[in-house]
Amino acid sequence: PYLLARALLGLAGAAAAPGDRATVTASIREATAIADDLGAVLLREQAATLARRVGLTGTGRDGPDLLTGREREVLRLVAEGHSNSRIAEQLFISPKTASVHVSRIIAKLDVTNRVEAAAVAHRLGLIDAPEGTGRTA
Repeated sequence: PYLLARALLGLAGAAAAPGDRATVTASIREATAIADDLGAVLLREQAATLARRVGLTGTGRDGPDLLTGREREVLRLVAEGHSNSRIAEQLFISPKTASVHVSRIIAKLDVTNRVEAAAVAHRLGLIDAPEGTGRTA
């Protein structure tokens, strides 16, 4: 059962990128149930982290978007490698406000730095590709 739960979390992560919310929700819910049955605390925490990253509530139902529209804008610029000062210039906000947005994004995605936030955003399809490409990141 433990290996099944790990595989389900992998499936949930893979299904998140193309936006298959039904598969993501079902996989996380089942993996969580297995982790609970086994008393596998770390596995349960990994399922909860993935659920937060894809914007699911604790119940496994779709919740509101994980990031606000402004946070998605900031995350897109972070993913492009911009500093807080450059993000502030682009979005007509103060560097301190840009810094607060970046900190909140890092916390919401449960990562430790900007690079990890950008990687998670790309992997899970949380940010859109630049206009004119016709696809999402």
